[in-house]
Amino acid sequence: MRIVLIEDNTMLARAVIQSLQDEGHAVDWLANGDEGSQFLSTEGADLAIVDINLPKRSGLDVIRILGTERNDIPVLVLTARDSLQDRIVGLDAGADDYMTKPFEMAELNARVRALGRRRGQRVHNVEVMGQLSYDRLARQLSCPTGPIVLPRRELSLWEVLFDNAERVVPKDTLCDSIYGTGADIEVNAVELLVSRLRRKIEPFGVTIRAIRGLGYVLRPVTVQ
Repeated sequence: MRIVLIEDNTMLARAVIQSLQDEGHAVDWLANGDEGSQFLSTEGADLAIVDINLPKRSGLDVIRILGTERNDIPVLVLTARDSLQDRIVGLDAGADDYMTKPFEMAELNARVRALGRRRGQRVHNVEVMGQLSYDRLARQLSCPTGPIVLPRRELSLWEVLFDNAERVVPKDTLCDSIYGTGADIEVNAVELLVSRLRRKIEPFGVTIRAIRGLGYVLRPVTVQ
């Protein structure tokens, strides 16, 4: 998933980013409410993690604005405010989950996975294309002979292409989704990931087509 973290504590933000990246997510970090709100409005995300006590704009205001503009983005509040009233205010503002500091990274990752399952209001966790099945709950791609092991960046590539199946995804979008917006990554790094993933899925009736000058599209293999 592409996750936006809005948190002004640099040390905590770096720890959260590392943990989420280890889980295979791309993370964009903003350190104040104004920048975070603007980024979500223009760039979007699969999930937003928002602190409440932020410089320039309260996290509650960020959540309320997001709810009026992009109500398809799940929000996890991450804050030191731990009273019952604070939780109620946060949830009423539009948050989908509320987590207080200090916390365990394992629990944060579990809550992120739970919110990720709500993306797009999908009814089924397991979806099929060709001879491949993808379990969104377990983040596991499988073929008729068993699981296909994907390194985390190949898994992130699969997810963004699968979410946009039959639609062309620009290379820049893939870079942002896999590495985070503005990451200093050469385009050929994405090309290499695409090549590796393609080799693993083509035997099972699914391929990744390169559309010259536009990007890539995931689609079933057409049998002539």
